[in-house]
Amino acid sequence: MTDRGPPAPWACRPRDSRGRLHPEPESTTRTCFQRDRDRIIHSAAFRRLEYKTQVFVNHEGDFFRTRLTHSLEVSQIARSICRSLGLDEDLAEALALAHDLGHPPFGHAGEDALRECMEPFGGFDHNAQSLKVVTRLERRYAEFDGLNLTWESLEGLVKHNGPLIGAARPPLPFAIAEYVAGHDLELGTYPSAEAQVATLADDVAYNNHDIDDGLRAGLFTVDDLGDVPQVGPVFAAVRRRYPNLEPSRLIYESVRRLITLMVDDLLAETRRRVADLKPRNPDDIRAAAGPVVAFSEGMQANDRALKNFLFEHMYRHYKLNRMTSKARRAVRELFTLLLQEPGCLPTDWQRRAGPPGSLETARAVADYVAGMTDRFALDEHRRLLDVQSRSS
Repeated sequence: MTDRGPPAPWACRPRDSRGRLHPEPESTTRTCFQRDRDRIIHSAAFRRLEYKTQVFVNHEGDFFRTRLTHSLEVSQIARSICRSLGLDEDLAEALALAHDLGHPPFGHAGEDALRECMEPFGGFDHNAQSLKVVTRLERRYAEFDGLNLTWESLEGLVKHNGPLIGAARPPLPFAIAEYVAGHDLELGTYPSAEAQVATLADDVAYNNHDIDDGLRAGLFTVDDLGDVPQVGPVFAAVRRRYPNLEPSRLIYESVRRLITLMVDDLLAETRRRVADLKPRNPDDIRAAAGPVVAFSEGMQANDRALKNFLFEHMYRHYKLNRMTSKARRAVRELFTLLLQEPGCLPTDWQRRAGPPGSLETARAVADYVAGMTDRFALDEHRRLLDVQSRSS
């Protein structure tokens, strides 16, 4: 068991937070980062993650991971890592729970389709959409739109993959550019260590749980994994130790060992980098020349090999190709119809739209479609495009 020791000098501290865009009285029972986490959990966008899937469309099976279960798994891994490193667990958890809020329905297929539809209107980026969700689209509070999260949470949400401005970097997504024009998130630096932890916890959860889902869906077998570095040896070791283990237990026992290997490697490499950098505060982490929370080179190579395997055997499997083809088509057809006929949008969304085909309408339609669950998108597609279906 890992005890909660004193915070690391380079950890974010609630008392040193840069605050919120809209000042509010502090809670008497929760830190500002706990409050951020709680606001995310209570948001409508977070609830919708239950019916947005990672890889499989929601109705394909009840046991596949959704973006909600994935986000919970990421938050658990992030908290464990932060506890070992003396970082703020609540901030990392808030970022882990919020990182997928901007994803459209149907996983990456839905995002690809929406990006294509929005190309003439400034594009679509799920990270930028997550920022838009927590700063504008959630409409719950009397005094402001969004969730009014702390600067540290917004910074981590936007910069979780590193700096967004500087040499040879692509233009900013319009939603981010619009926001930072009035609230500087220092896009030229790295985010806090807690945000870096949340990002790599996502990687740990995503890869290993795709192994689990892919095996359970029958897209590949344990034997197919034999030549994948680290993965194959771990499954082989579990088989040797438990030769008569039923398949579901074999998968779970192996996947949890793989998660432990990745977390242990991350902790060791991060401690090595911290020892070299000697950060005295969170701003030293932000100003570093590269990420401080990281995997070793060997683990990064293993990660690439696993991603290549999953791309070949899972993400491009014909069963998924058929499913994602239908998903992309549904998103494109929904977007096209609503762009040209914004009068078909629900009343409150019509107020946000402009004339047919306009930039204003395109962005309103993108926000509407991105917020849909898999199930709602399929139902809305049927209502709007099937002439024999009821309209409501």
